[in-house]
Amino acid sequence: MAKINTAERVSREASDNFVFQRSLLAYHAAAERIAGDVLEIGTGSGYGIEVVAPHARRFTTIDKHIPPQELLARTDVAFRQAVVPPLPFADTSFDWVITFQVIEHIRRDGEFVREIHRVLRPGGQLIVTTPNAPMSLTRNPWHVREYTAGELRTLLGESFAAVETLGVFGNAKAMAYYEENRRSVQRLLRFDPLDLQHRLPRRLLQLPYDLLNRINRRRLLARNTDLTTSIRMDDYRIGPVGEGCFDLFYIARK
Repeated sequence: MAKINTAERVSREASDNFVFQRSLLAYHAAAERIAGDVLEIGTGSGYGIEVVAPHARRFTTIDKHIPPQELLARTDVAFRQAVVPPLPFADTSFDWVITFQVIEHIRRDGEFVREIHRVLRPGGQLIVTTPNAPMSLTRNPWHVREYTAGELRTLLGESFAAVETLGVFGNAKAMAYYEENRRSVQRLLRFDPLDLQHRLPRRLLQLPYDLLNRINRRRLLARNTDLTTSIRMDDYRIGPVGEGCFDLFYIARK
């Protein structure tokens, strides 16, 4: 399963650069905002912790998988292993919660949001990112669902008093890669004339998706090496949410 997760969990390898740089921006944007006691839900490989943890008084991160040993050795980070929801913390324990590219994997998303609200102190805030559904090129069977801007706003608004709706956008360079990826995916989809990607259960599609996703990214790297490797965090920006954003970046206040 660790190998299967590599294409879904973003890595630092060159073929993931388009997604990695975009994901890194979310951590830097969060670091500019957070303070006090901070909880991260979804540790992943931990690449964003070095960006965010120095800005917190106390930084706790939680994941269903055990992170790399070097993360466990950090003295400024507390790790908890658990499957969520629920969250294994007392009420009003944190000033901020951040959760990046996680909520789309959570079946009970309403409970997930309510649990985040519960562990936040009055005035506490949540930062959540998730793919913008209209920009997805194909079904991702690792995701229980993907959200439109309005759907995520409605979900968060059921628990939180205020929601700021932002999105992560790419410049011309990022969009050029996206178009190359779109064309590559369309070529692959020719081998699915029955649209099985939308007909079969998610779990049957996860392994094929992961393998094809990894193969596709590496082919794109080989064919567009300069473009793929030249994308940097600065090729993305956060602004008011819109149809062309890659990710939703929402901030909700308790």
